[in-house]
Amino acid sequence: MRILERKLKFKTIFSMVILTILTQNSKSAIPGANEDENYELIMADETENYFPNSIINHGIYDLGEMEDDAWTMVQKKGNQFVVNDQPFYVSGFNTYWLMVFAVDQSTRGKVTELFQQAASAGLSVCRTWAFNDGQWRALQKSPSVYDEDVFKALDFVVSEAKKYKIRLILSLTNNWDAYGGKPQYVKWGKAAGLNLTSDDDFFSHPTMRSYYKAHVKMVLNRVNTVNNITYKDDPTIFAWELMNEPRCASDPSGDKLQEWIEEMAVYVKSIDPKHLVEIGLEGFYGPSTLNRVHYNPNTYAQQIGTDFIRNHQVLGVDFASVHIYADSWISPTVSNSHLQFIRSWMQSHIDDAENVLSMPVVFGEFGVSSKDPGYNTSFRDTLISTVYKTLLNSTKKGGSGGGSLLWQVFPEGTDYMDDGYAVVLSKSPSTANIVSLHSKRLAIFNSLCSWKCHWGCKKKHAFDKFIHHDEL
Repeated sequence: MRILERKLKFKTIFSMVILTILTQNSKSAIPGANEDENYELIMADETENYFPNSIINHGIYDLGEMEDDAWTMVQKKGNQFVVNDQPFYVSGFNTYWLMVFAVDQSTRGKVTELFQQAASAGLSVCRTWAFNDGQWRALQKSPSVYDEDVFKALDFVVSEAKKYKIRLILSLTNNWDAYGGKPQYVKWGKAAGLNLTSDDDFFSHPTMRSYYKAHVKMVLNRVNTVNNITYKDDPTIFAWELMNEPRCASDPSGDKLQEWIEEMAVYVKSIDPKHLVEIGLEGFYGPSTLNRVHYNPNTYAQQIGTDFIRNHQVLGVDFASVHIYADSWISPTVSNSHLQFIRSWMQSHIDDAENVLSMPVVFGEFGVSSKDPGYNTSFRDTLISTVYKTLLNSTKKGGSGGGSLLWQVFPEGTDYMDDGYAVVLSKSPSTANIVSLHSKRLAIFNSLCSWKCHWGCKKKHAFDKFIHHDEL
């Protein structure tokens, strides 16, 4: 007990010193800037100087290695994520192919290299695939038939992520044919003699649903062969994603997909009530909110059977998911109109998550392709900064902007996997600096509410509020 008391006293003293330093620096107003701008500029200047990397990833109380009892489940509290009752704003990334790379010893090291580089940049969450259906190096070779070597590779990914204090969003299947997904399930059904006429029968046919449920059950109940922790009990897993970018264009009303989401969200929770669940949607508004469809990038977006508000009101869904691809949805040629769309698209979903859904929203994929006409690194940096700034505007107010995941971060030597969107941090210093700075800013916001203050305390005048906080 005395050791614990000494640790707590040290942490408290250290935290007060950091706050004092930050407060003293915050008193130097920047001429011509308003209070919010002052605050942002202070964040930019001071995070580099005062916060070591261990604090960036885990909050102001983490001094060195995180103790196992502090590595607990991410939870949702109102419209925010929390860890140990402290806020957890997400600065993250996608790398979908980690499991496949981990199968082969010759490429397994790239998984470790990626996590090392991501952790160094302060990134705290990675989204990756927990499926590979009927393809090369398939996890699921046929319904309920698994390749143990590939499953062991996924075990490695999960255990390795924990070493670098990176949490994982694991997606359970794909709407697209990459890595099998919905089309592969339908192929399996046809091979079994089922009368299936569309890939969208995946959502409605009882056998297709049973195939998917069997995979969910297998993954969630998997006992990791590296650390002996069952997936459903592992805090390294941030959340389960039902499907990457589900669409059901055969039913524009959205009823077919809605029923599938309702069934599968509850099913996941019946096996694993501890972890968060999200759908994996792109965020298009549908028939239930015709007053919001003007935010969609095009008219086709409301005809593909998804419905952002309705889908996320389902029991068992904990937070909203949205993707951002102006170059795919509006025009391939990069332009300032893309940035205008991104601001509008993000703000509408942050507002709806806060005012209608009462849950966090994570922008689960965003980026720009180097193959786009007019692309250059400067535009990519501007686009990423636009996403981050929009989120910070929500974060500072205690809003629903829960975080973002860049599509996608690669280590060196994996160019052959690049779809045009890959960011190699070690080769992109300007982009790496933007990512790192954003991560540090979020770490400060997380640490500002590390004490048991009222949840969602307003971040404007944050330093003053905490210096005079009653419960300090």
